[in-house]
Amino acid sequence: MHHQPVMLAEVLSLIETYSRHARILDGTLGLGGYSEAILSRFPASTVLGLDRDEQALNFSRERLKDYSSRFRALHANFGDIAGLDECRDFDAYVFDLGVSNMQLTLPERGFSFQNDGPLDMRMDSSDGKTTAEEILASSTAEDLAKIFWDYGQERYAKLIASAIKKSPAPITTTGQLVKLIRDTLPQPVQRKMGTHPARRVFQALRICVNDEAGELHRLLAGLSEISHEALIIFVSYHSLEDRMVKYSFHEWQTNGKGKILTRHPLTPSEHETEENYKARSAKLRAFSLNTY
Repeated sequence: MHHQPVMLAEVLSLIETYSRHARILDGTLGLGGYSEAILSRFPASTVLGLDRDEQALNFSRERLKDYSSRFRALHANFGDIAGLDECRDFDAYVFDLGVSNMQLTLPERGFSFQNDGPLDMRMDSSDGKTTAEEILASSTAEDLAKIFWDYGQERYAKLIASAIKKSPAPITTTGQLVKLIRDTLPQPVQRKMGTHPARRVFQALRICVNDEAGELHRLLAGLSEISHEALIIFVSYHSLEDRMVKYSFHEWQTNGKGKILTRHPLTPSEHETEENYKARSAKLRAFSLNTY
């Protein structure tokens, strides 16, 4: 399965410059792109990879089996990091807050607006969380509009939410939702969007289903409790996530917890965005905890 880690060169450079890079936690293992590069670049390093997606974990275990003596994968949610004994005493913590290619390309996962499948969108299908289909069915038009705006900055949130609630039949598949959005938005509006008309709604539903903002808040709170020196790296793709990371870093620095290493977020090179469209909205921020 094709996978290009976003801003990999920048991540590796930060680890090399600001970390002892002996023990590294990849908090969003996904398909193992960062972990593989770290293990290859730093032969003395060990990596613990976390992910709440069992399919991604199984893929990465197989991909990284040649590094089995230095790599371990753990089924866990990064929001729980403060309570996990396995996640203590690392030299660097790396988090890529994007969606993995596996989740996007498997129609049955329900993440993609380009492939028809059930409206699921759960990153961990075993955790009993509410699916996207259930959110559409149980939420009011006002609640849906708030979700679409808060998590997707969808300008036509109210219009789309109203159309969903007025639908004569339940919306149970990604294809049905895409068709409703296309039928709802005027053609001139869709032509001016510059992106798929359903992208923002799908993003918003995914963030809501998986409580991504809540989990990131818990993660940042957990990281702030680390008492040893550690490098923290975040790659985010959404303004809400980036703001949360930015404000936490500023708060940590103000409170004497260390120093911000990226005064302004790093962004992908023009070459990278041409090679990997997913990277276009990425922002990287880094912090050195308990370093003065």
